[in-house]
Amino acid sequence: MNRDELRSLLEHIRSSRIGIVGDFCLDAYVLLEPSASEVSLETGLATRPVRSQRYMLGGAGNVAKNLKAMGVEDVAVFGVVGRDPFGEEMRNLCLSAGIDTDGLLIQGEQWDTHVYMKPIEHEHEQHRLDFGNFNQLHPLVSRGLIEKLSAALTGLDIVIINQQIARGVHAREFRESLRALILQHPATMCISDSRHYIDEYAGTMRKLNLKEGMRLFESERTAPDLMDAREIEELCGGLYRRWGKTVFLTRGERGCAVFDREGFHEIPGLLILAPVDPVGAGDSMLAGIAAALAAGAGAYTAAELGSLVAGVTVQKLMQTGTASPQEIMNLGTDPDFRYRPDVARQSHKAVFHVETDIEIVSTLPDRRGFTHAIFDHDGTLSTLRQGWEEIMEPMMIRAILGKTLPEADEALYDHVRTTVREYIDNTTGIQTLIQMKGLVSLVRQFRSVPEEEILDEFGYKAMYNEQLLGMVNERVTKLKKGELDVMDFTIKGAVDFLIALHRRGVRLYLASGTDQEDVERESDILGYRSLFENRIYGAVGDSTKEAKRMVLERILGDIGDRGPGEILTIGDGPVEIRETHKKGGYTIGVASNEIRRYGIVLSKRRRLIEAGADLIIPDFCQREHLLSLLFDV
Repeated sequence: MNRDELRSLLEHIRSSRIGIVGDFCLDAYVLLEPSASEVSLETGLATRPVRSQRYMLGGAGNVAKNLKAMGVEDVAVFGVVGRDPFGEEMRNLCLSAGIDTDGLLIQGEQWDTHVYMKPIEHEHEQHRLDFGNFNQLHPLVSRGLIEKLSAALTGLDIVIINQQIARGVHAREFRESLRALILQHPATMCISDSRHYIDEYAGTMRKLNLKEGMRLFESERTAPDLMDAREIEELCGGLYRRWGKTVFLTRGERGCAVFDREGFHEIPGLLILAPVDPVGAGDSMLAGIAAALAAGAGAYTAAELGSLVAGVTVQKLMQTGTASPQEIMNLGTDPDFRYRPDVARQSHKAVFHVETDIEIVSTLPDRRGFTHAIFDHDGTLSTLRQGWEEIMEPMMIRAILGKTLPEADEALYDHVRTTVREYIDNTTGIQTLIQMKGLVSLVRQFRSVPEEEILDEFGYKAMYNEQLLGMVNERVTKLKKGELDVMDFTIKGAVDFLIALHRRGVRLYLASGTDQEDVERESDILGYRSLFENRIYGAVGDSTKEAKRMVLERILGDIGDRGPGEILTIGDGPVEIRETHKKGGYTIGVASNEIRRYGIVLSKRRRLIEAGADLIIPDFCQREHLLSLLFDV
């Protein structure tokens, strides 16, 4: 979908009429504050003081909440709660969201409202307390629920069937009655998402995840991550033939596969650089799919919207989040995807150019005459900044823990370190100032530093740059003294490759998320600045946008419209690869070991292929082979 199509779809879903029948739950978040603990006089045990508590709709309630947040005006729910405070809280949450609760029935005996109580201590979720695991649906309540749904059915555009609790509303009698009701109303669209009874709801479309789909076929494969596109298509086709209705097979960060009467379709996964929390993502995906279907969209478009909704909500930490139309538009206007995830994750299936280490990921253009080549700098040509992660990691840990660092317990320290490492890995290639904005959020998230002592992104960048430039300047000094030379700080063969392209008349562009002045200085020190003939583009300090993305936009704008096989981008970061791929250019991912300056790093290879790389090289050692591929000689 383009921007206008997405906006139109979001407008159309507003008038949809959607019903949700299933397991309605509460997610209860209880924030513990161990510093206020004391020993109980009665038990002799340490107390667990609660700083705050909050409640959110979960399960089928989360689907309903997501629909309302997306703008759907008419949402009706059909389920059961207990005669307890949690049931009252659930009803109040629904009513405050504008959800029709006429079909939310109360069972006074043998039923506790389903609650997932999640104690949070030091940002870690502790052992969860679950309510409602021993419920027994009374036959009268079951029949009453079916009657409520039946009365409303013809006025609904789609019915969502949610089932995630073994002892919830989906008892045998209810399942049989619901299946019969669906078959009696074939004109009403239904989509089911069921953990335990997905095979039973004939006449419905299905949304399920990969593991659930494999389990239905009793597959002997033990590693779903090793399934390639062909196997996914076979699985989806088998499920479609089994049920005769559209199948939505979700694959987490790898996206979604759809099989309908038009055949097999793949929706690539979104590339999310921010920290994520997958809790509730399946509900958000289901809400997006159902809303689009209710508005008359096809299965592929419905899966696209579902992916965008889930892409928004996974970025909302420690909550079952929702996505507003504006948030969906912000993400969907220019989304970043994970391309060819199966190829990326399965290096043993790589295809190489004959007698080389050059991996052919996608077919080369039929006509090749590259006239413009865009090079990333750090990690692609230069290794002067190799090891920046080792500087950024301890700097971020110190910033997050502040004065509490010396006394931080091992569990907290390990959690902070793991969080920082994941964040650095996910944000490699973007402007340092943007990374530091994320650091500000992490400092607030861990609450170890008083608000008045938290710096802004400029303050943290200054701290980081001071340490990083110290390392770079030390290396530059050794270069000037002749103790080291250019080859010690460039990827093997990179300078010779630049010279070869320059001699062919290719216009060279240098792109970097590092500040403009630093890029110019370092390329000059390493001896290849003149090859770029003043076409050097660095960050300009706008913290509101992603520097590398801005740089690529500037370069591609300066180059102008070109035919296939004319624009080439070479880099070791996902941003330059991704942006060029979206513009139709050809891309080479440099997955080099920056410490040795040659050889492949598989984690880099994976990131680059998922960003859209067409070729993967470990370095520039096989220059002549690479040139023959690029220029058809």
